Amino acid sequence: MNLTPYFKSIIDQDVASVVICNLKHEIIYMNPKAVESYHKWGGEALLGKSLMNCHNPKSKEIIEKVVAWFEEDKEHNRIHTFYNEKQAKDVYMVALRDEDGALIGYYEKHEYRARDEEPYYNF
Repeated sequence: MNLTPYFKSIIDQDVASVVICNLKHEIIYMNPKAVESYHKWGGEALLGKSLMNCHNPKSKEIIEKVVAWFEEDKEHNRIHTFYNEKQAKDVYMVALRDEDGALIGYYEKHEYRARDEEPYYNF
């Protein structure tokens, strides 16, 4: 069974931005929320571009260190990068691995901490 459309749908429905990069730091996928969130920096035009173009030298250095840490051990898969108090969210870098556990890329995961005030099952 081909699970690819299911996984793509999960990412596309996420309310947080998801930007997926390969090991060359090229942006290979942005979900609709990411395209919207990063519109003023180019949105969908960022696809195929280097994520490093969006960061200062210190951030670039940290990204490289995290990727090296991911490569050290198959168990190194997620690291907390910062908390955004204004948006009440934690942000993580997450390793992407193939079926054999080899590192193939990474993405940034946003986890919102503010309570969702939407009523339950609000059809």
